[in-house]
Amino acid sequence: MAVIVRLNVDMKSIGEVAAQFGLPTHVLRHWEAEGLLTPARAGDRRRYTDADLYRVAAILISKEAGFGLADIQTMLAARSGPARREVMARHREKLLARIARAQAALDMLEGGLECPHDDIMTCPHFQGFLADRLQSSSVTGSDRRNADRAVEFADGNLNRQYQN
Repeated sequence: MAVIVRLNVDMKSIGEVAAQFGLPTHVLRHWEAEGLLTPARAGDRRRYTDADLYRVAAILISKEAGFGLADIQTMLAARSGPARREVMARHREKLLARIARAQAALDMLEGGLECPHDDIMTCPHFQGFLADRLQSSSVTGSDRRNADRAVEFADGNLNRQYQN
């Protein structure tokens, strides 16, 4: 009686994982090259377990939060809570700044949509919004400009989030 062994029964191919997450396969290969993923191998084929799928989900969520691959690697590989929390705390501040900027932009848009004036620059509500911005920018000066540049850079990196 021959014994048939089915290997990789609960494992997925790189194509299946990429399709599940809506990613090109080269992104998964890149993440593997960067040390973020270590799928099993069946010959020369990558085979992904459920644990690998959770790791891909963690990478994607981290990318959406503004993490770079190096920091994701550090966070996921951290063997102690303090090491992981340090990386996460640093990114928490960046994310809070992005959220605040996005909320301010949304407030401006909502105000503009409700504005009855033909010229938004004559709207008292919009002028108040601009006055608040002018006041906050003069108080913090170059520190705010540097923070804004950092946030804009981080936001720009989100457009390339799946590549890096």
